[in-house]
Amino acid sequence: MKFLIQMFVLLMAGSLWVSAQNDRKVIRQGIKAYEKGDYSDAEVQFRKAGDLNGESFIADYNTGAALYKQEKYEETAKQFESLAQSGTDPQKLAKVWHNMGNSLLEGEQYQASIEAYKNSLRLNPGDMDTKYNLAYAREKLKEQQQQNQQNQDQQQNQQNQDQQQNQQNQDQQQNQQNQDQQQNQQNQDQQAQQQDEQQGDQQQARPQEISKEDAERMLSAIQQKEKDVKEKVDKEKATVAKVKTEKDW
Repeated sequence: MKFLIQMFVLLMAGSLWVSAQNDRKVIRQGIKAYEKGDYSDAEVQFRKAGDLNGESFIADYNTGAALYKQEKYEETAKQFESLAQSGTDPQKLAKVWHNMGNSLLEGEQYQASIEAYKNSLRLNPGDMDTKYNLAYAREKLKEQQQQNQQNQDQQQNQQNQDQQQNQQNQDQQQNQQNQDQQQNQQNQDQQAQQQDEQQGDQQQARPQEISKEDAERMLSAIQQKEKDVKEKVDKEKATVAKVKTEKDW
């Protein structure tokens, strides 16, 4: 569906559109440039006519038409908005609101264009072109809202995915840190165990230090044991000698 463009310049014919000032010649020059497709020059001529006659509705209206043809939709909307605020003739204002709606529609300001078309229809309820464009603007607004919702959903999904990915990265980092800490603890435990074993070996290899009293007791015990052994050996020798004497006899 395409909207209908009801954008045209106002000609000099008709008592409602005729200016009594010297701007009429300049307006005709602007119309000729407009009809040739030289919209930039047409805009210049229409603005000149407006400067010559600040109350020239036709000069201001045609300036908006020339701006629209140059795809300067924001400027066009402002131009027609100014006319809508100053105009009083219902027929003229209906066209102004219609063309303002077209400019806003081209600028994708769908809600504002809908309001402009409604204003046009209030002044001219039977205008089918405006009704058609109003329906089109509503359809475009619905599409825009759906697209905006889809974009929001996509952004939300992306944010959720990013959050999940960040959480996974954090979990992985935490797990890695835990593993590193466990490995470090194991290494420390192994080192401590090795140190303990080395210290134990050193203690076993090192002669045990005893006190003087213990040394004297140990020496006395050894001497007593040697004495006991000597006495036992002497007794055994005496017994053996006696037995041999009996046999020889």
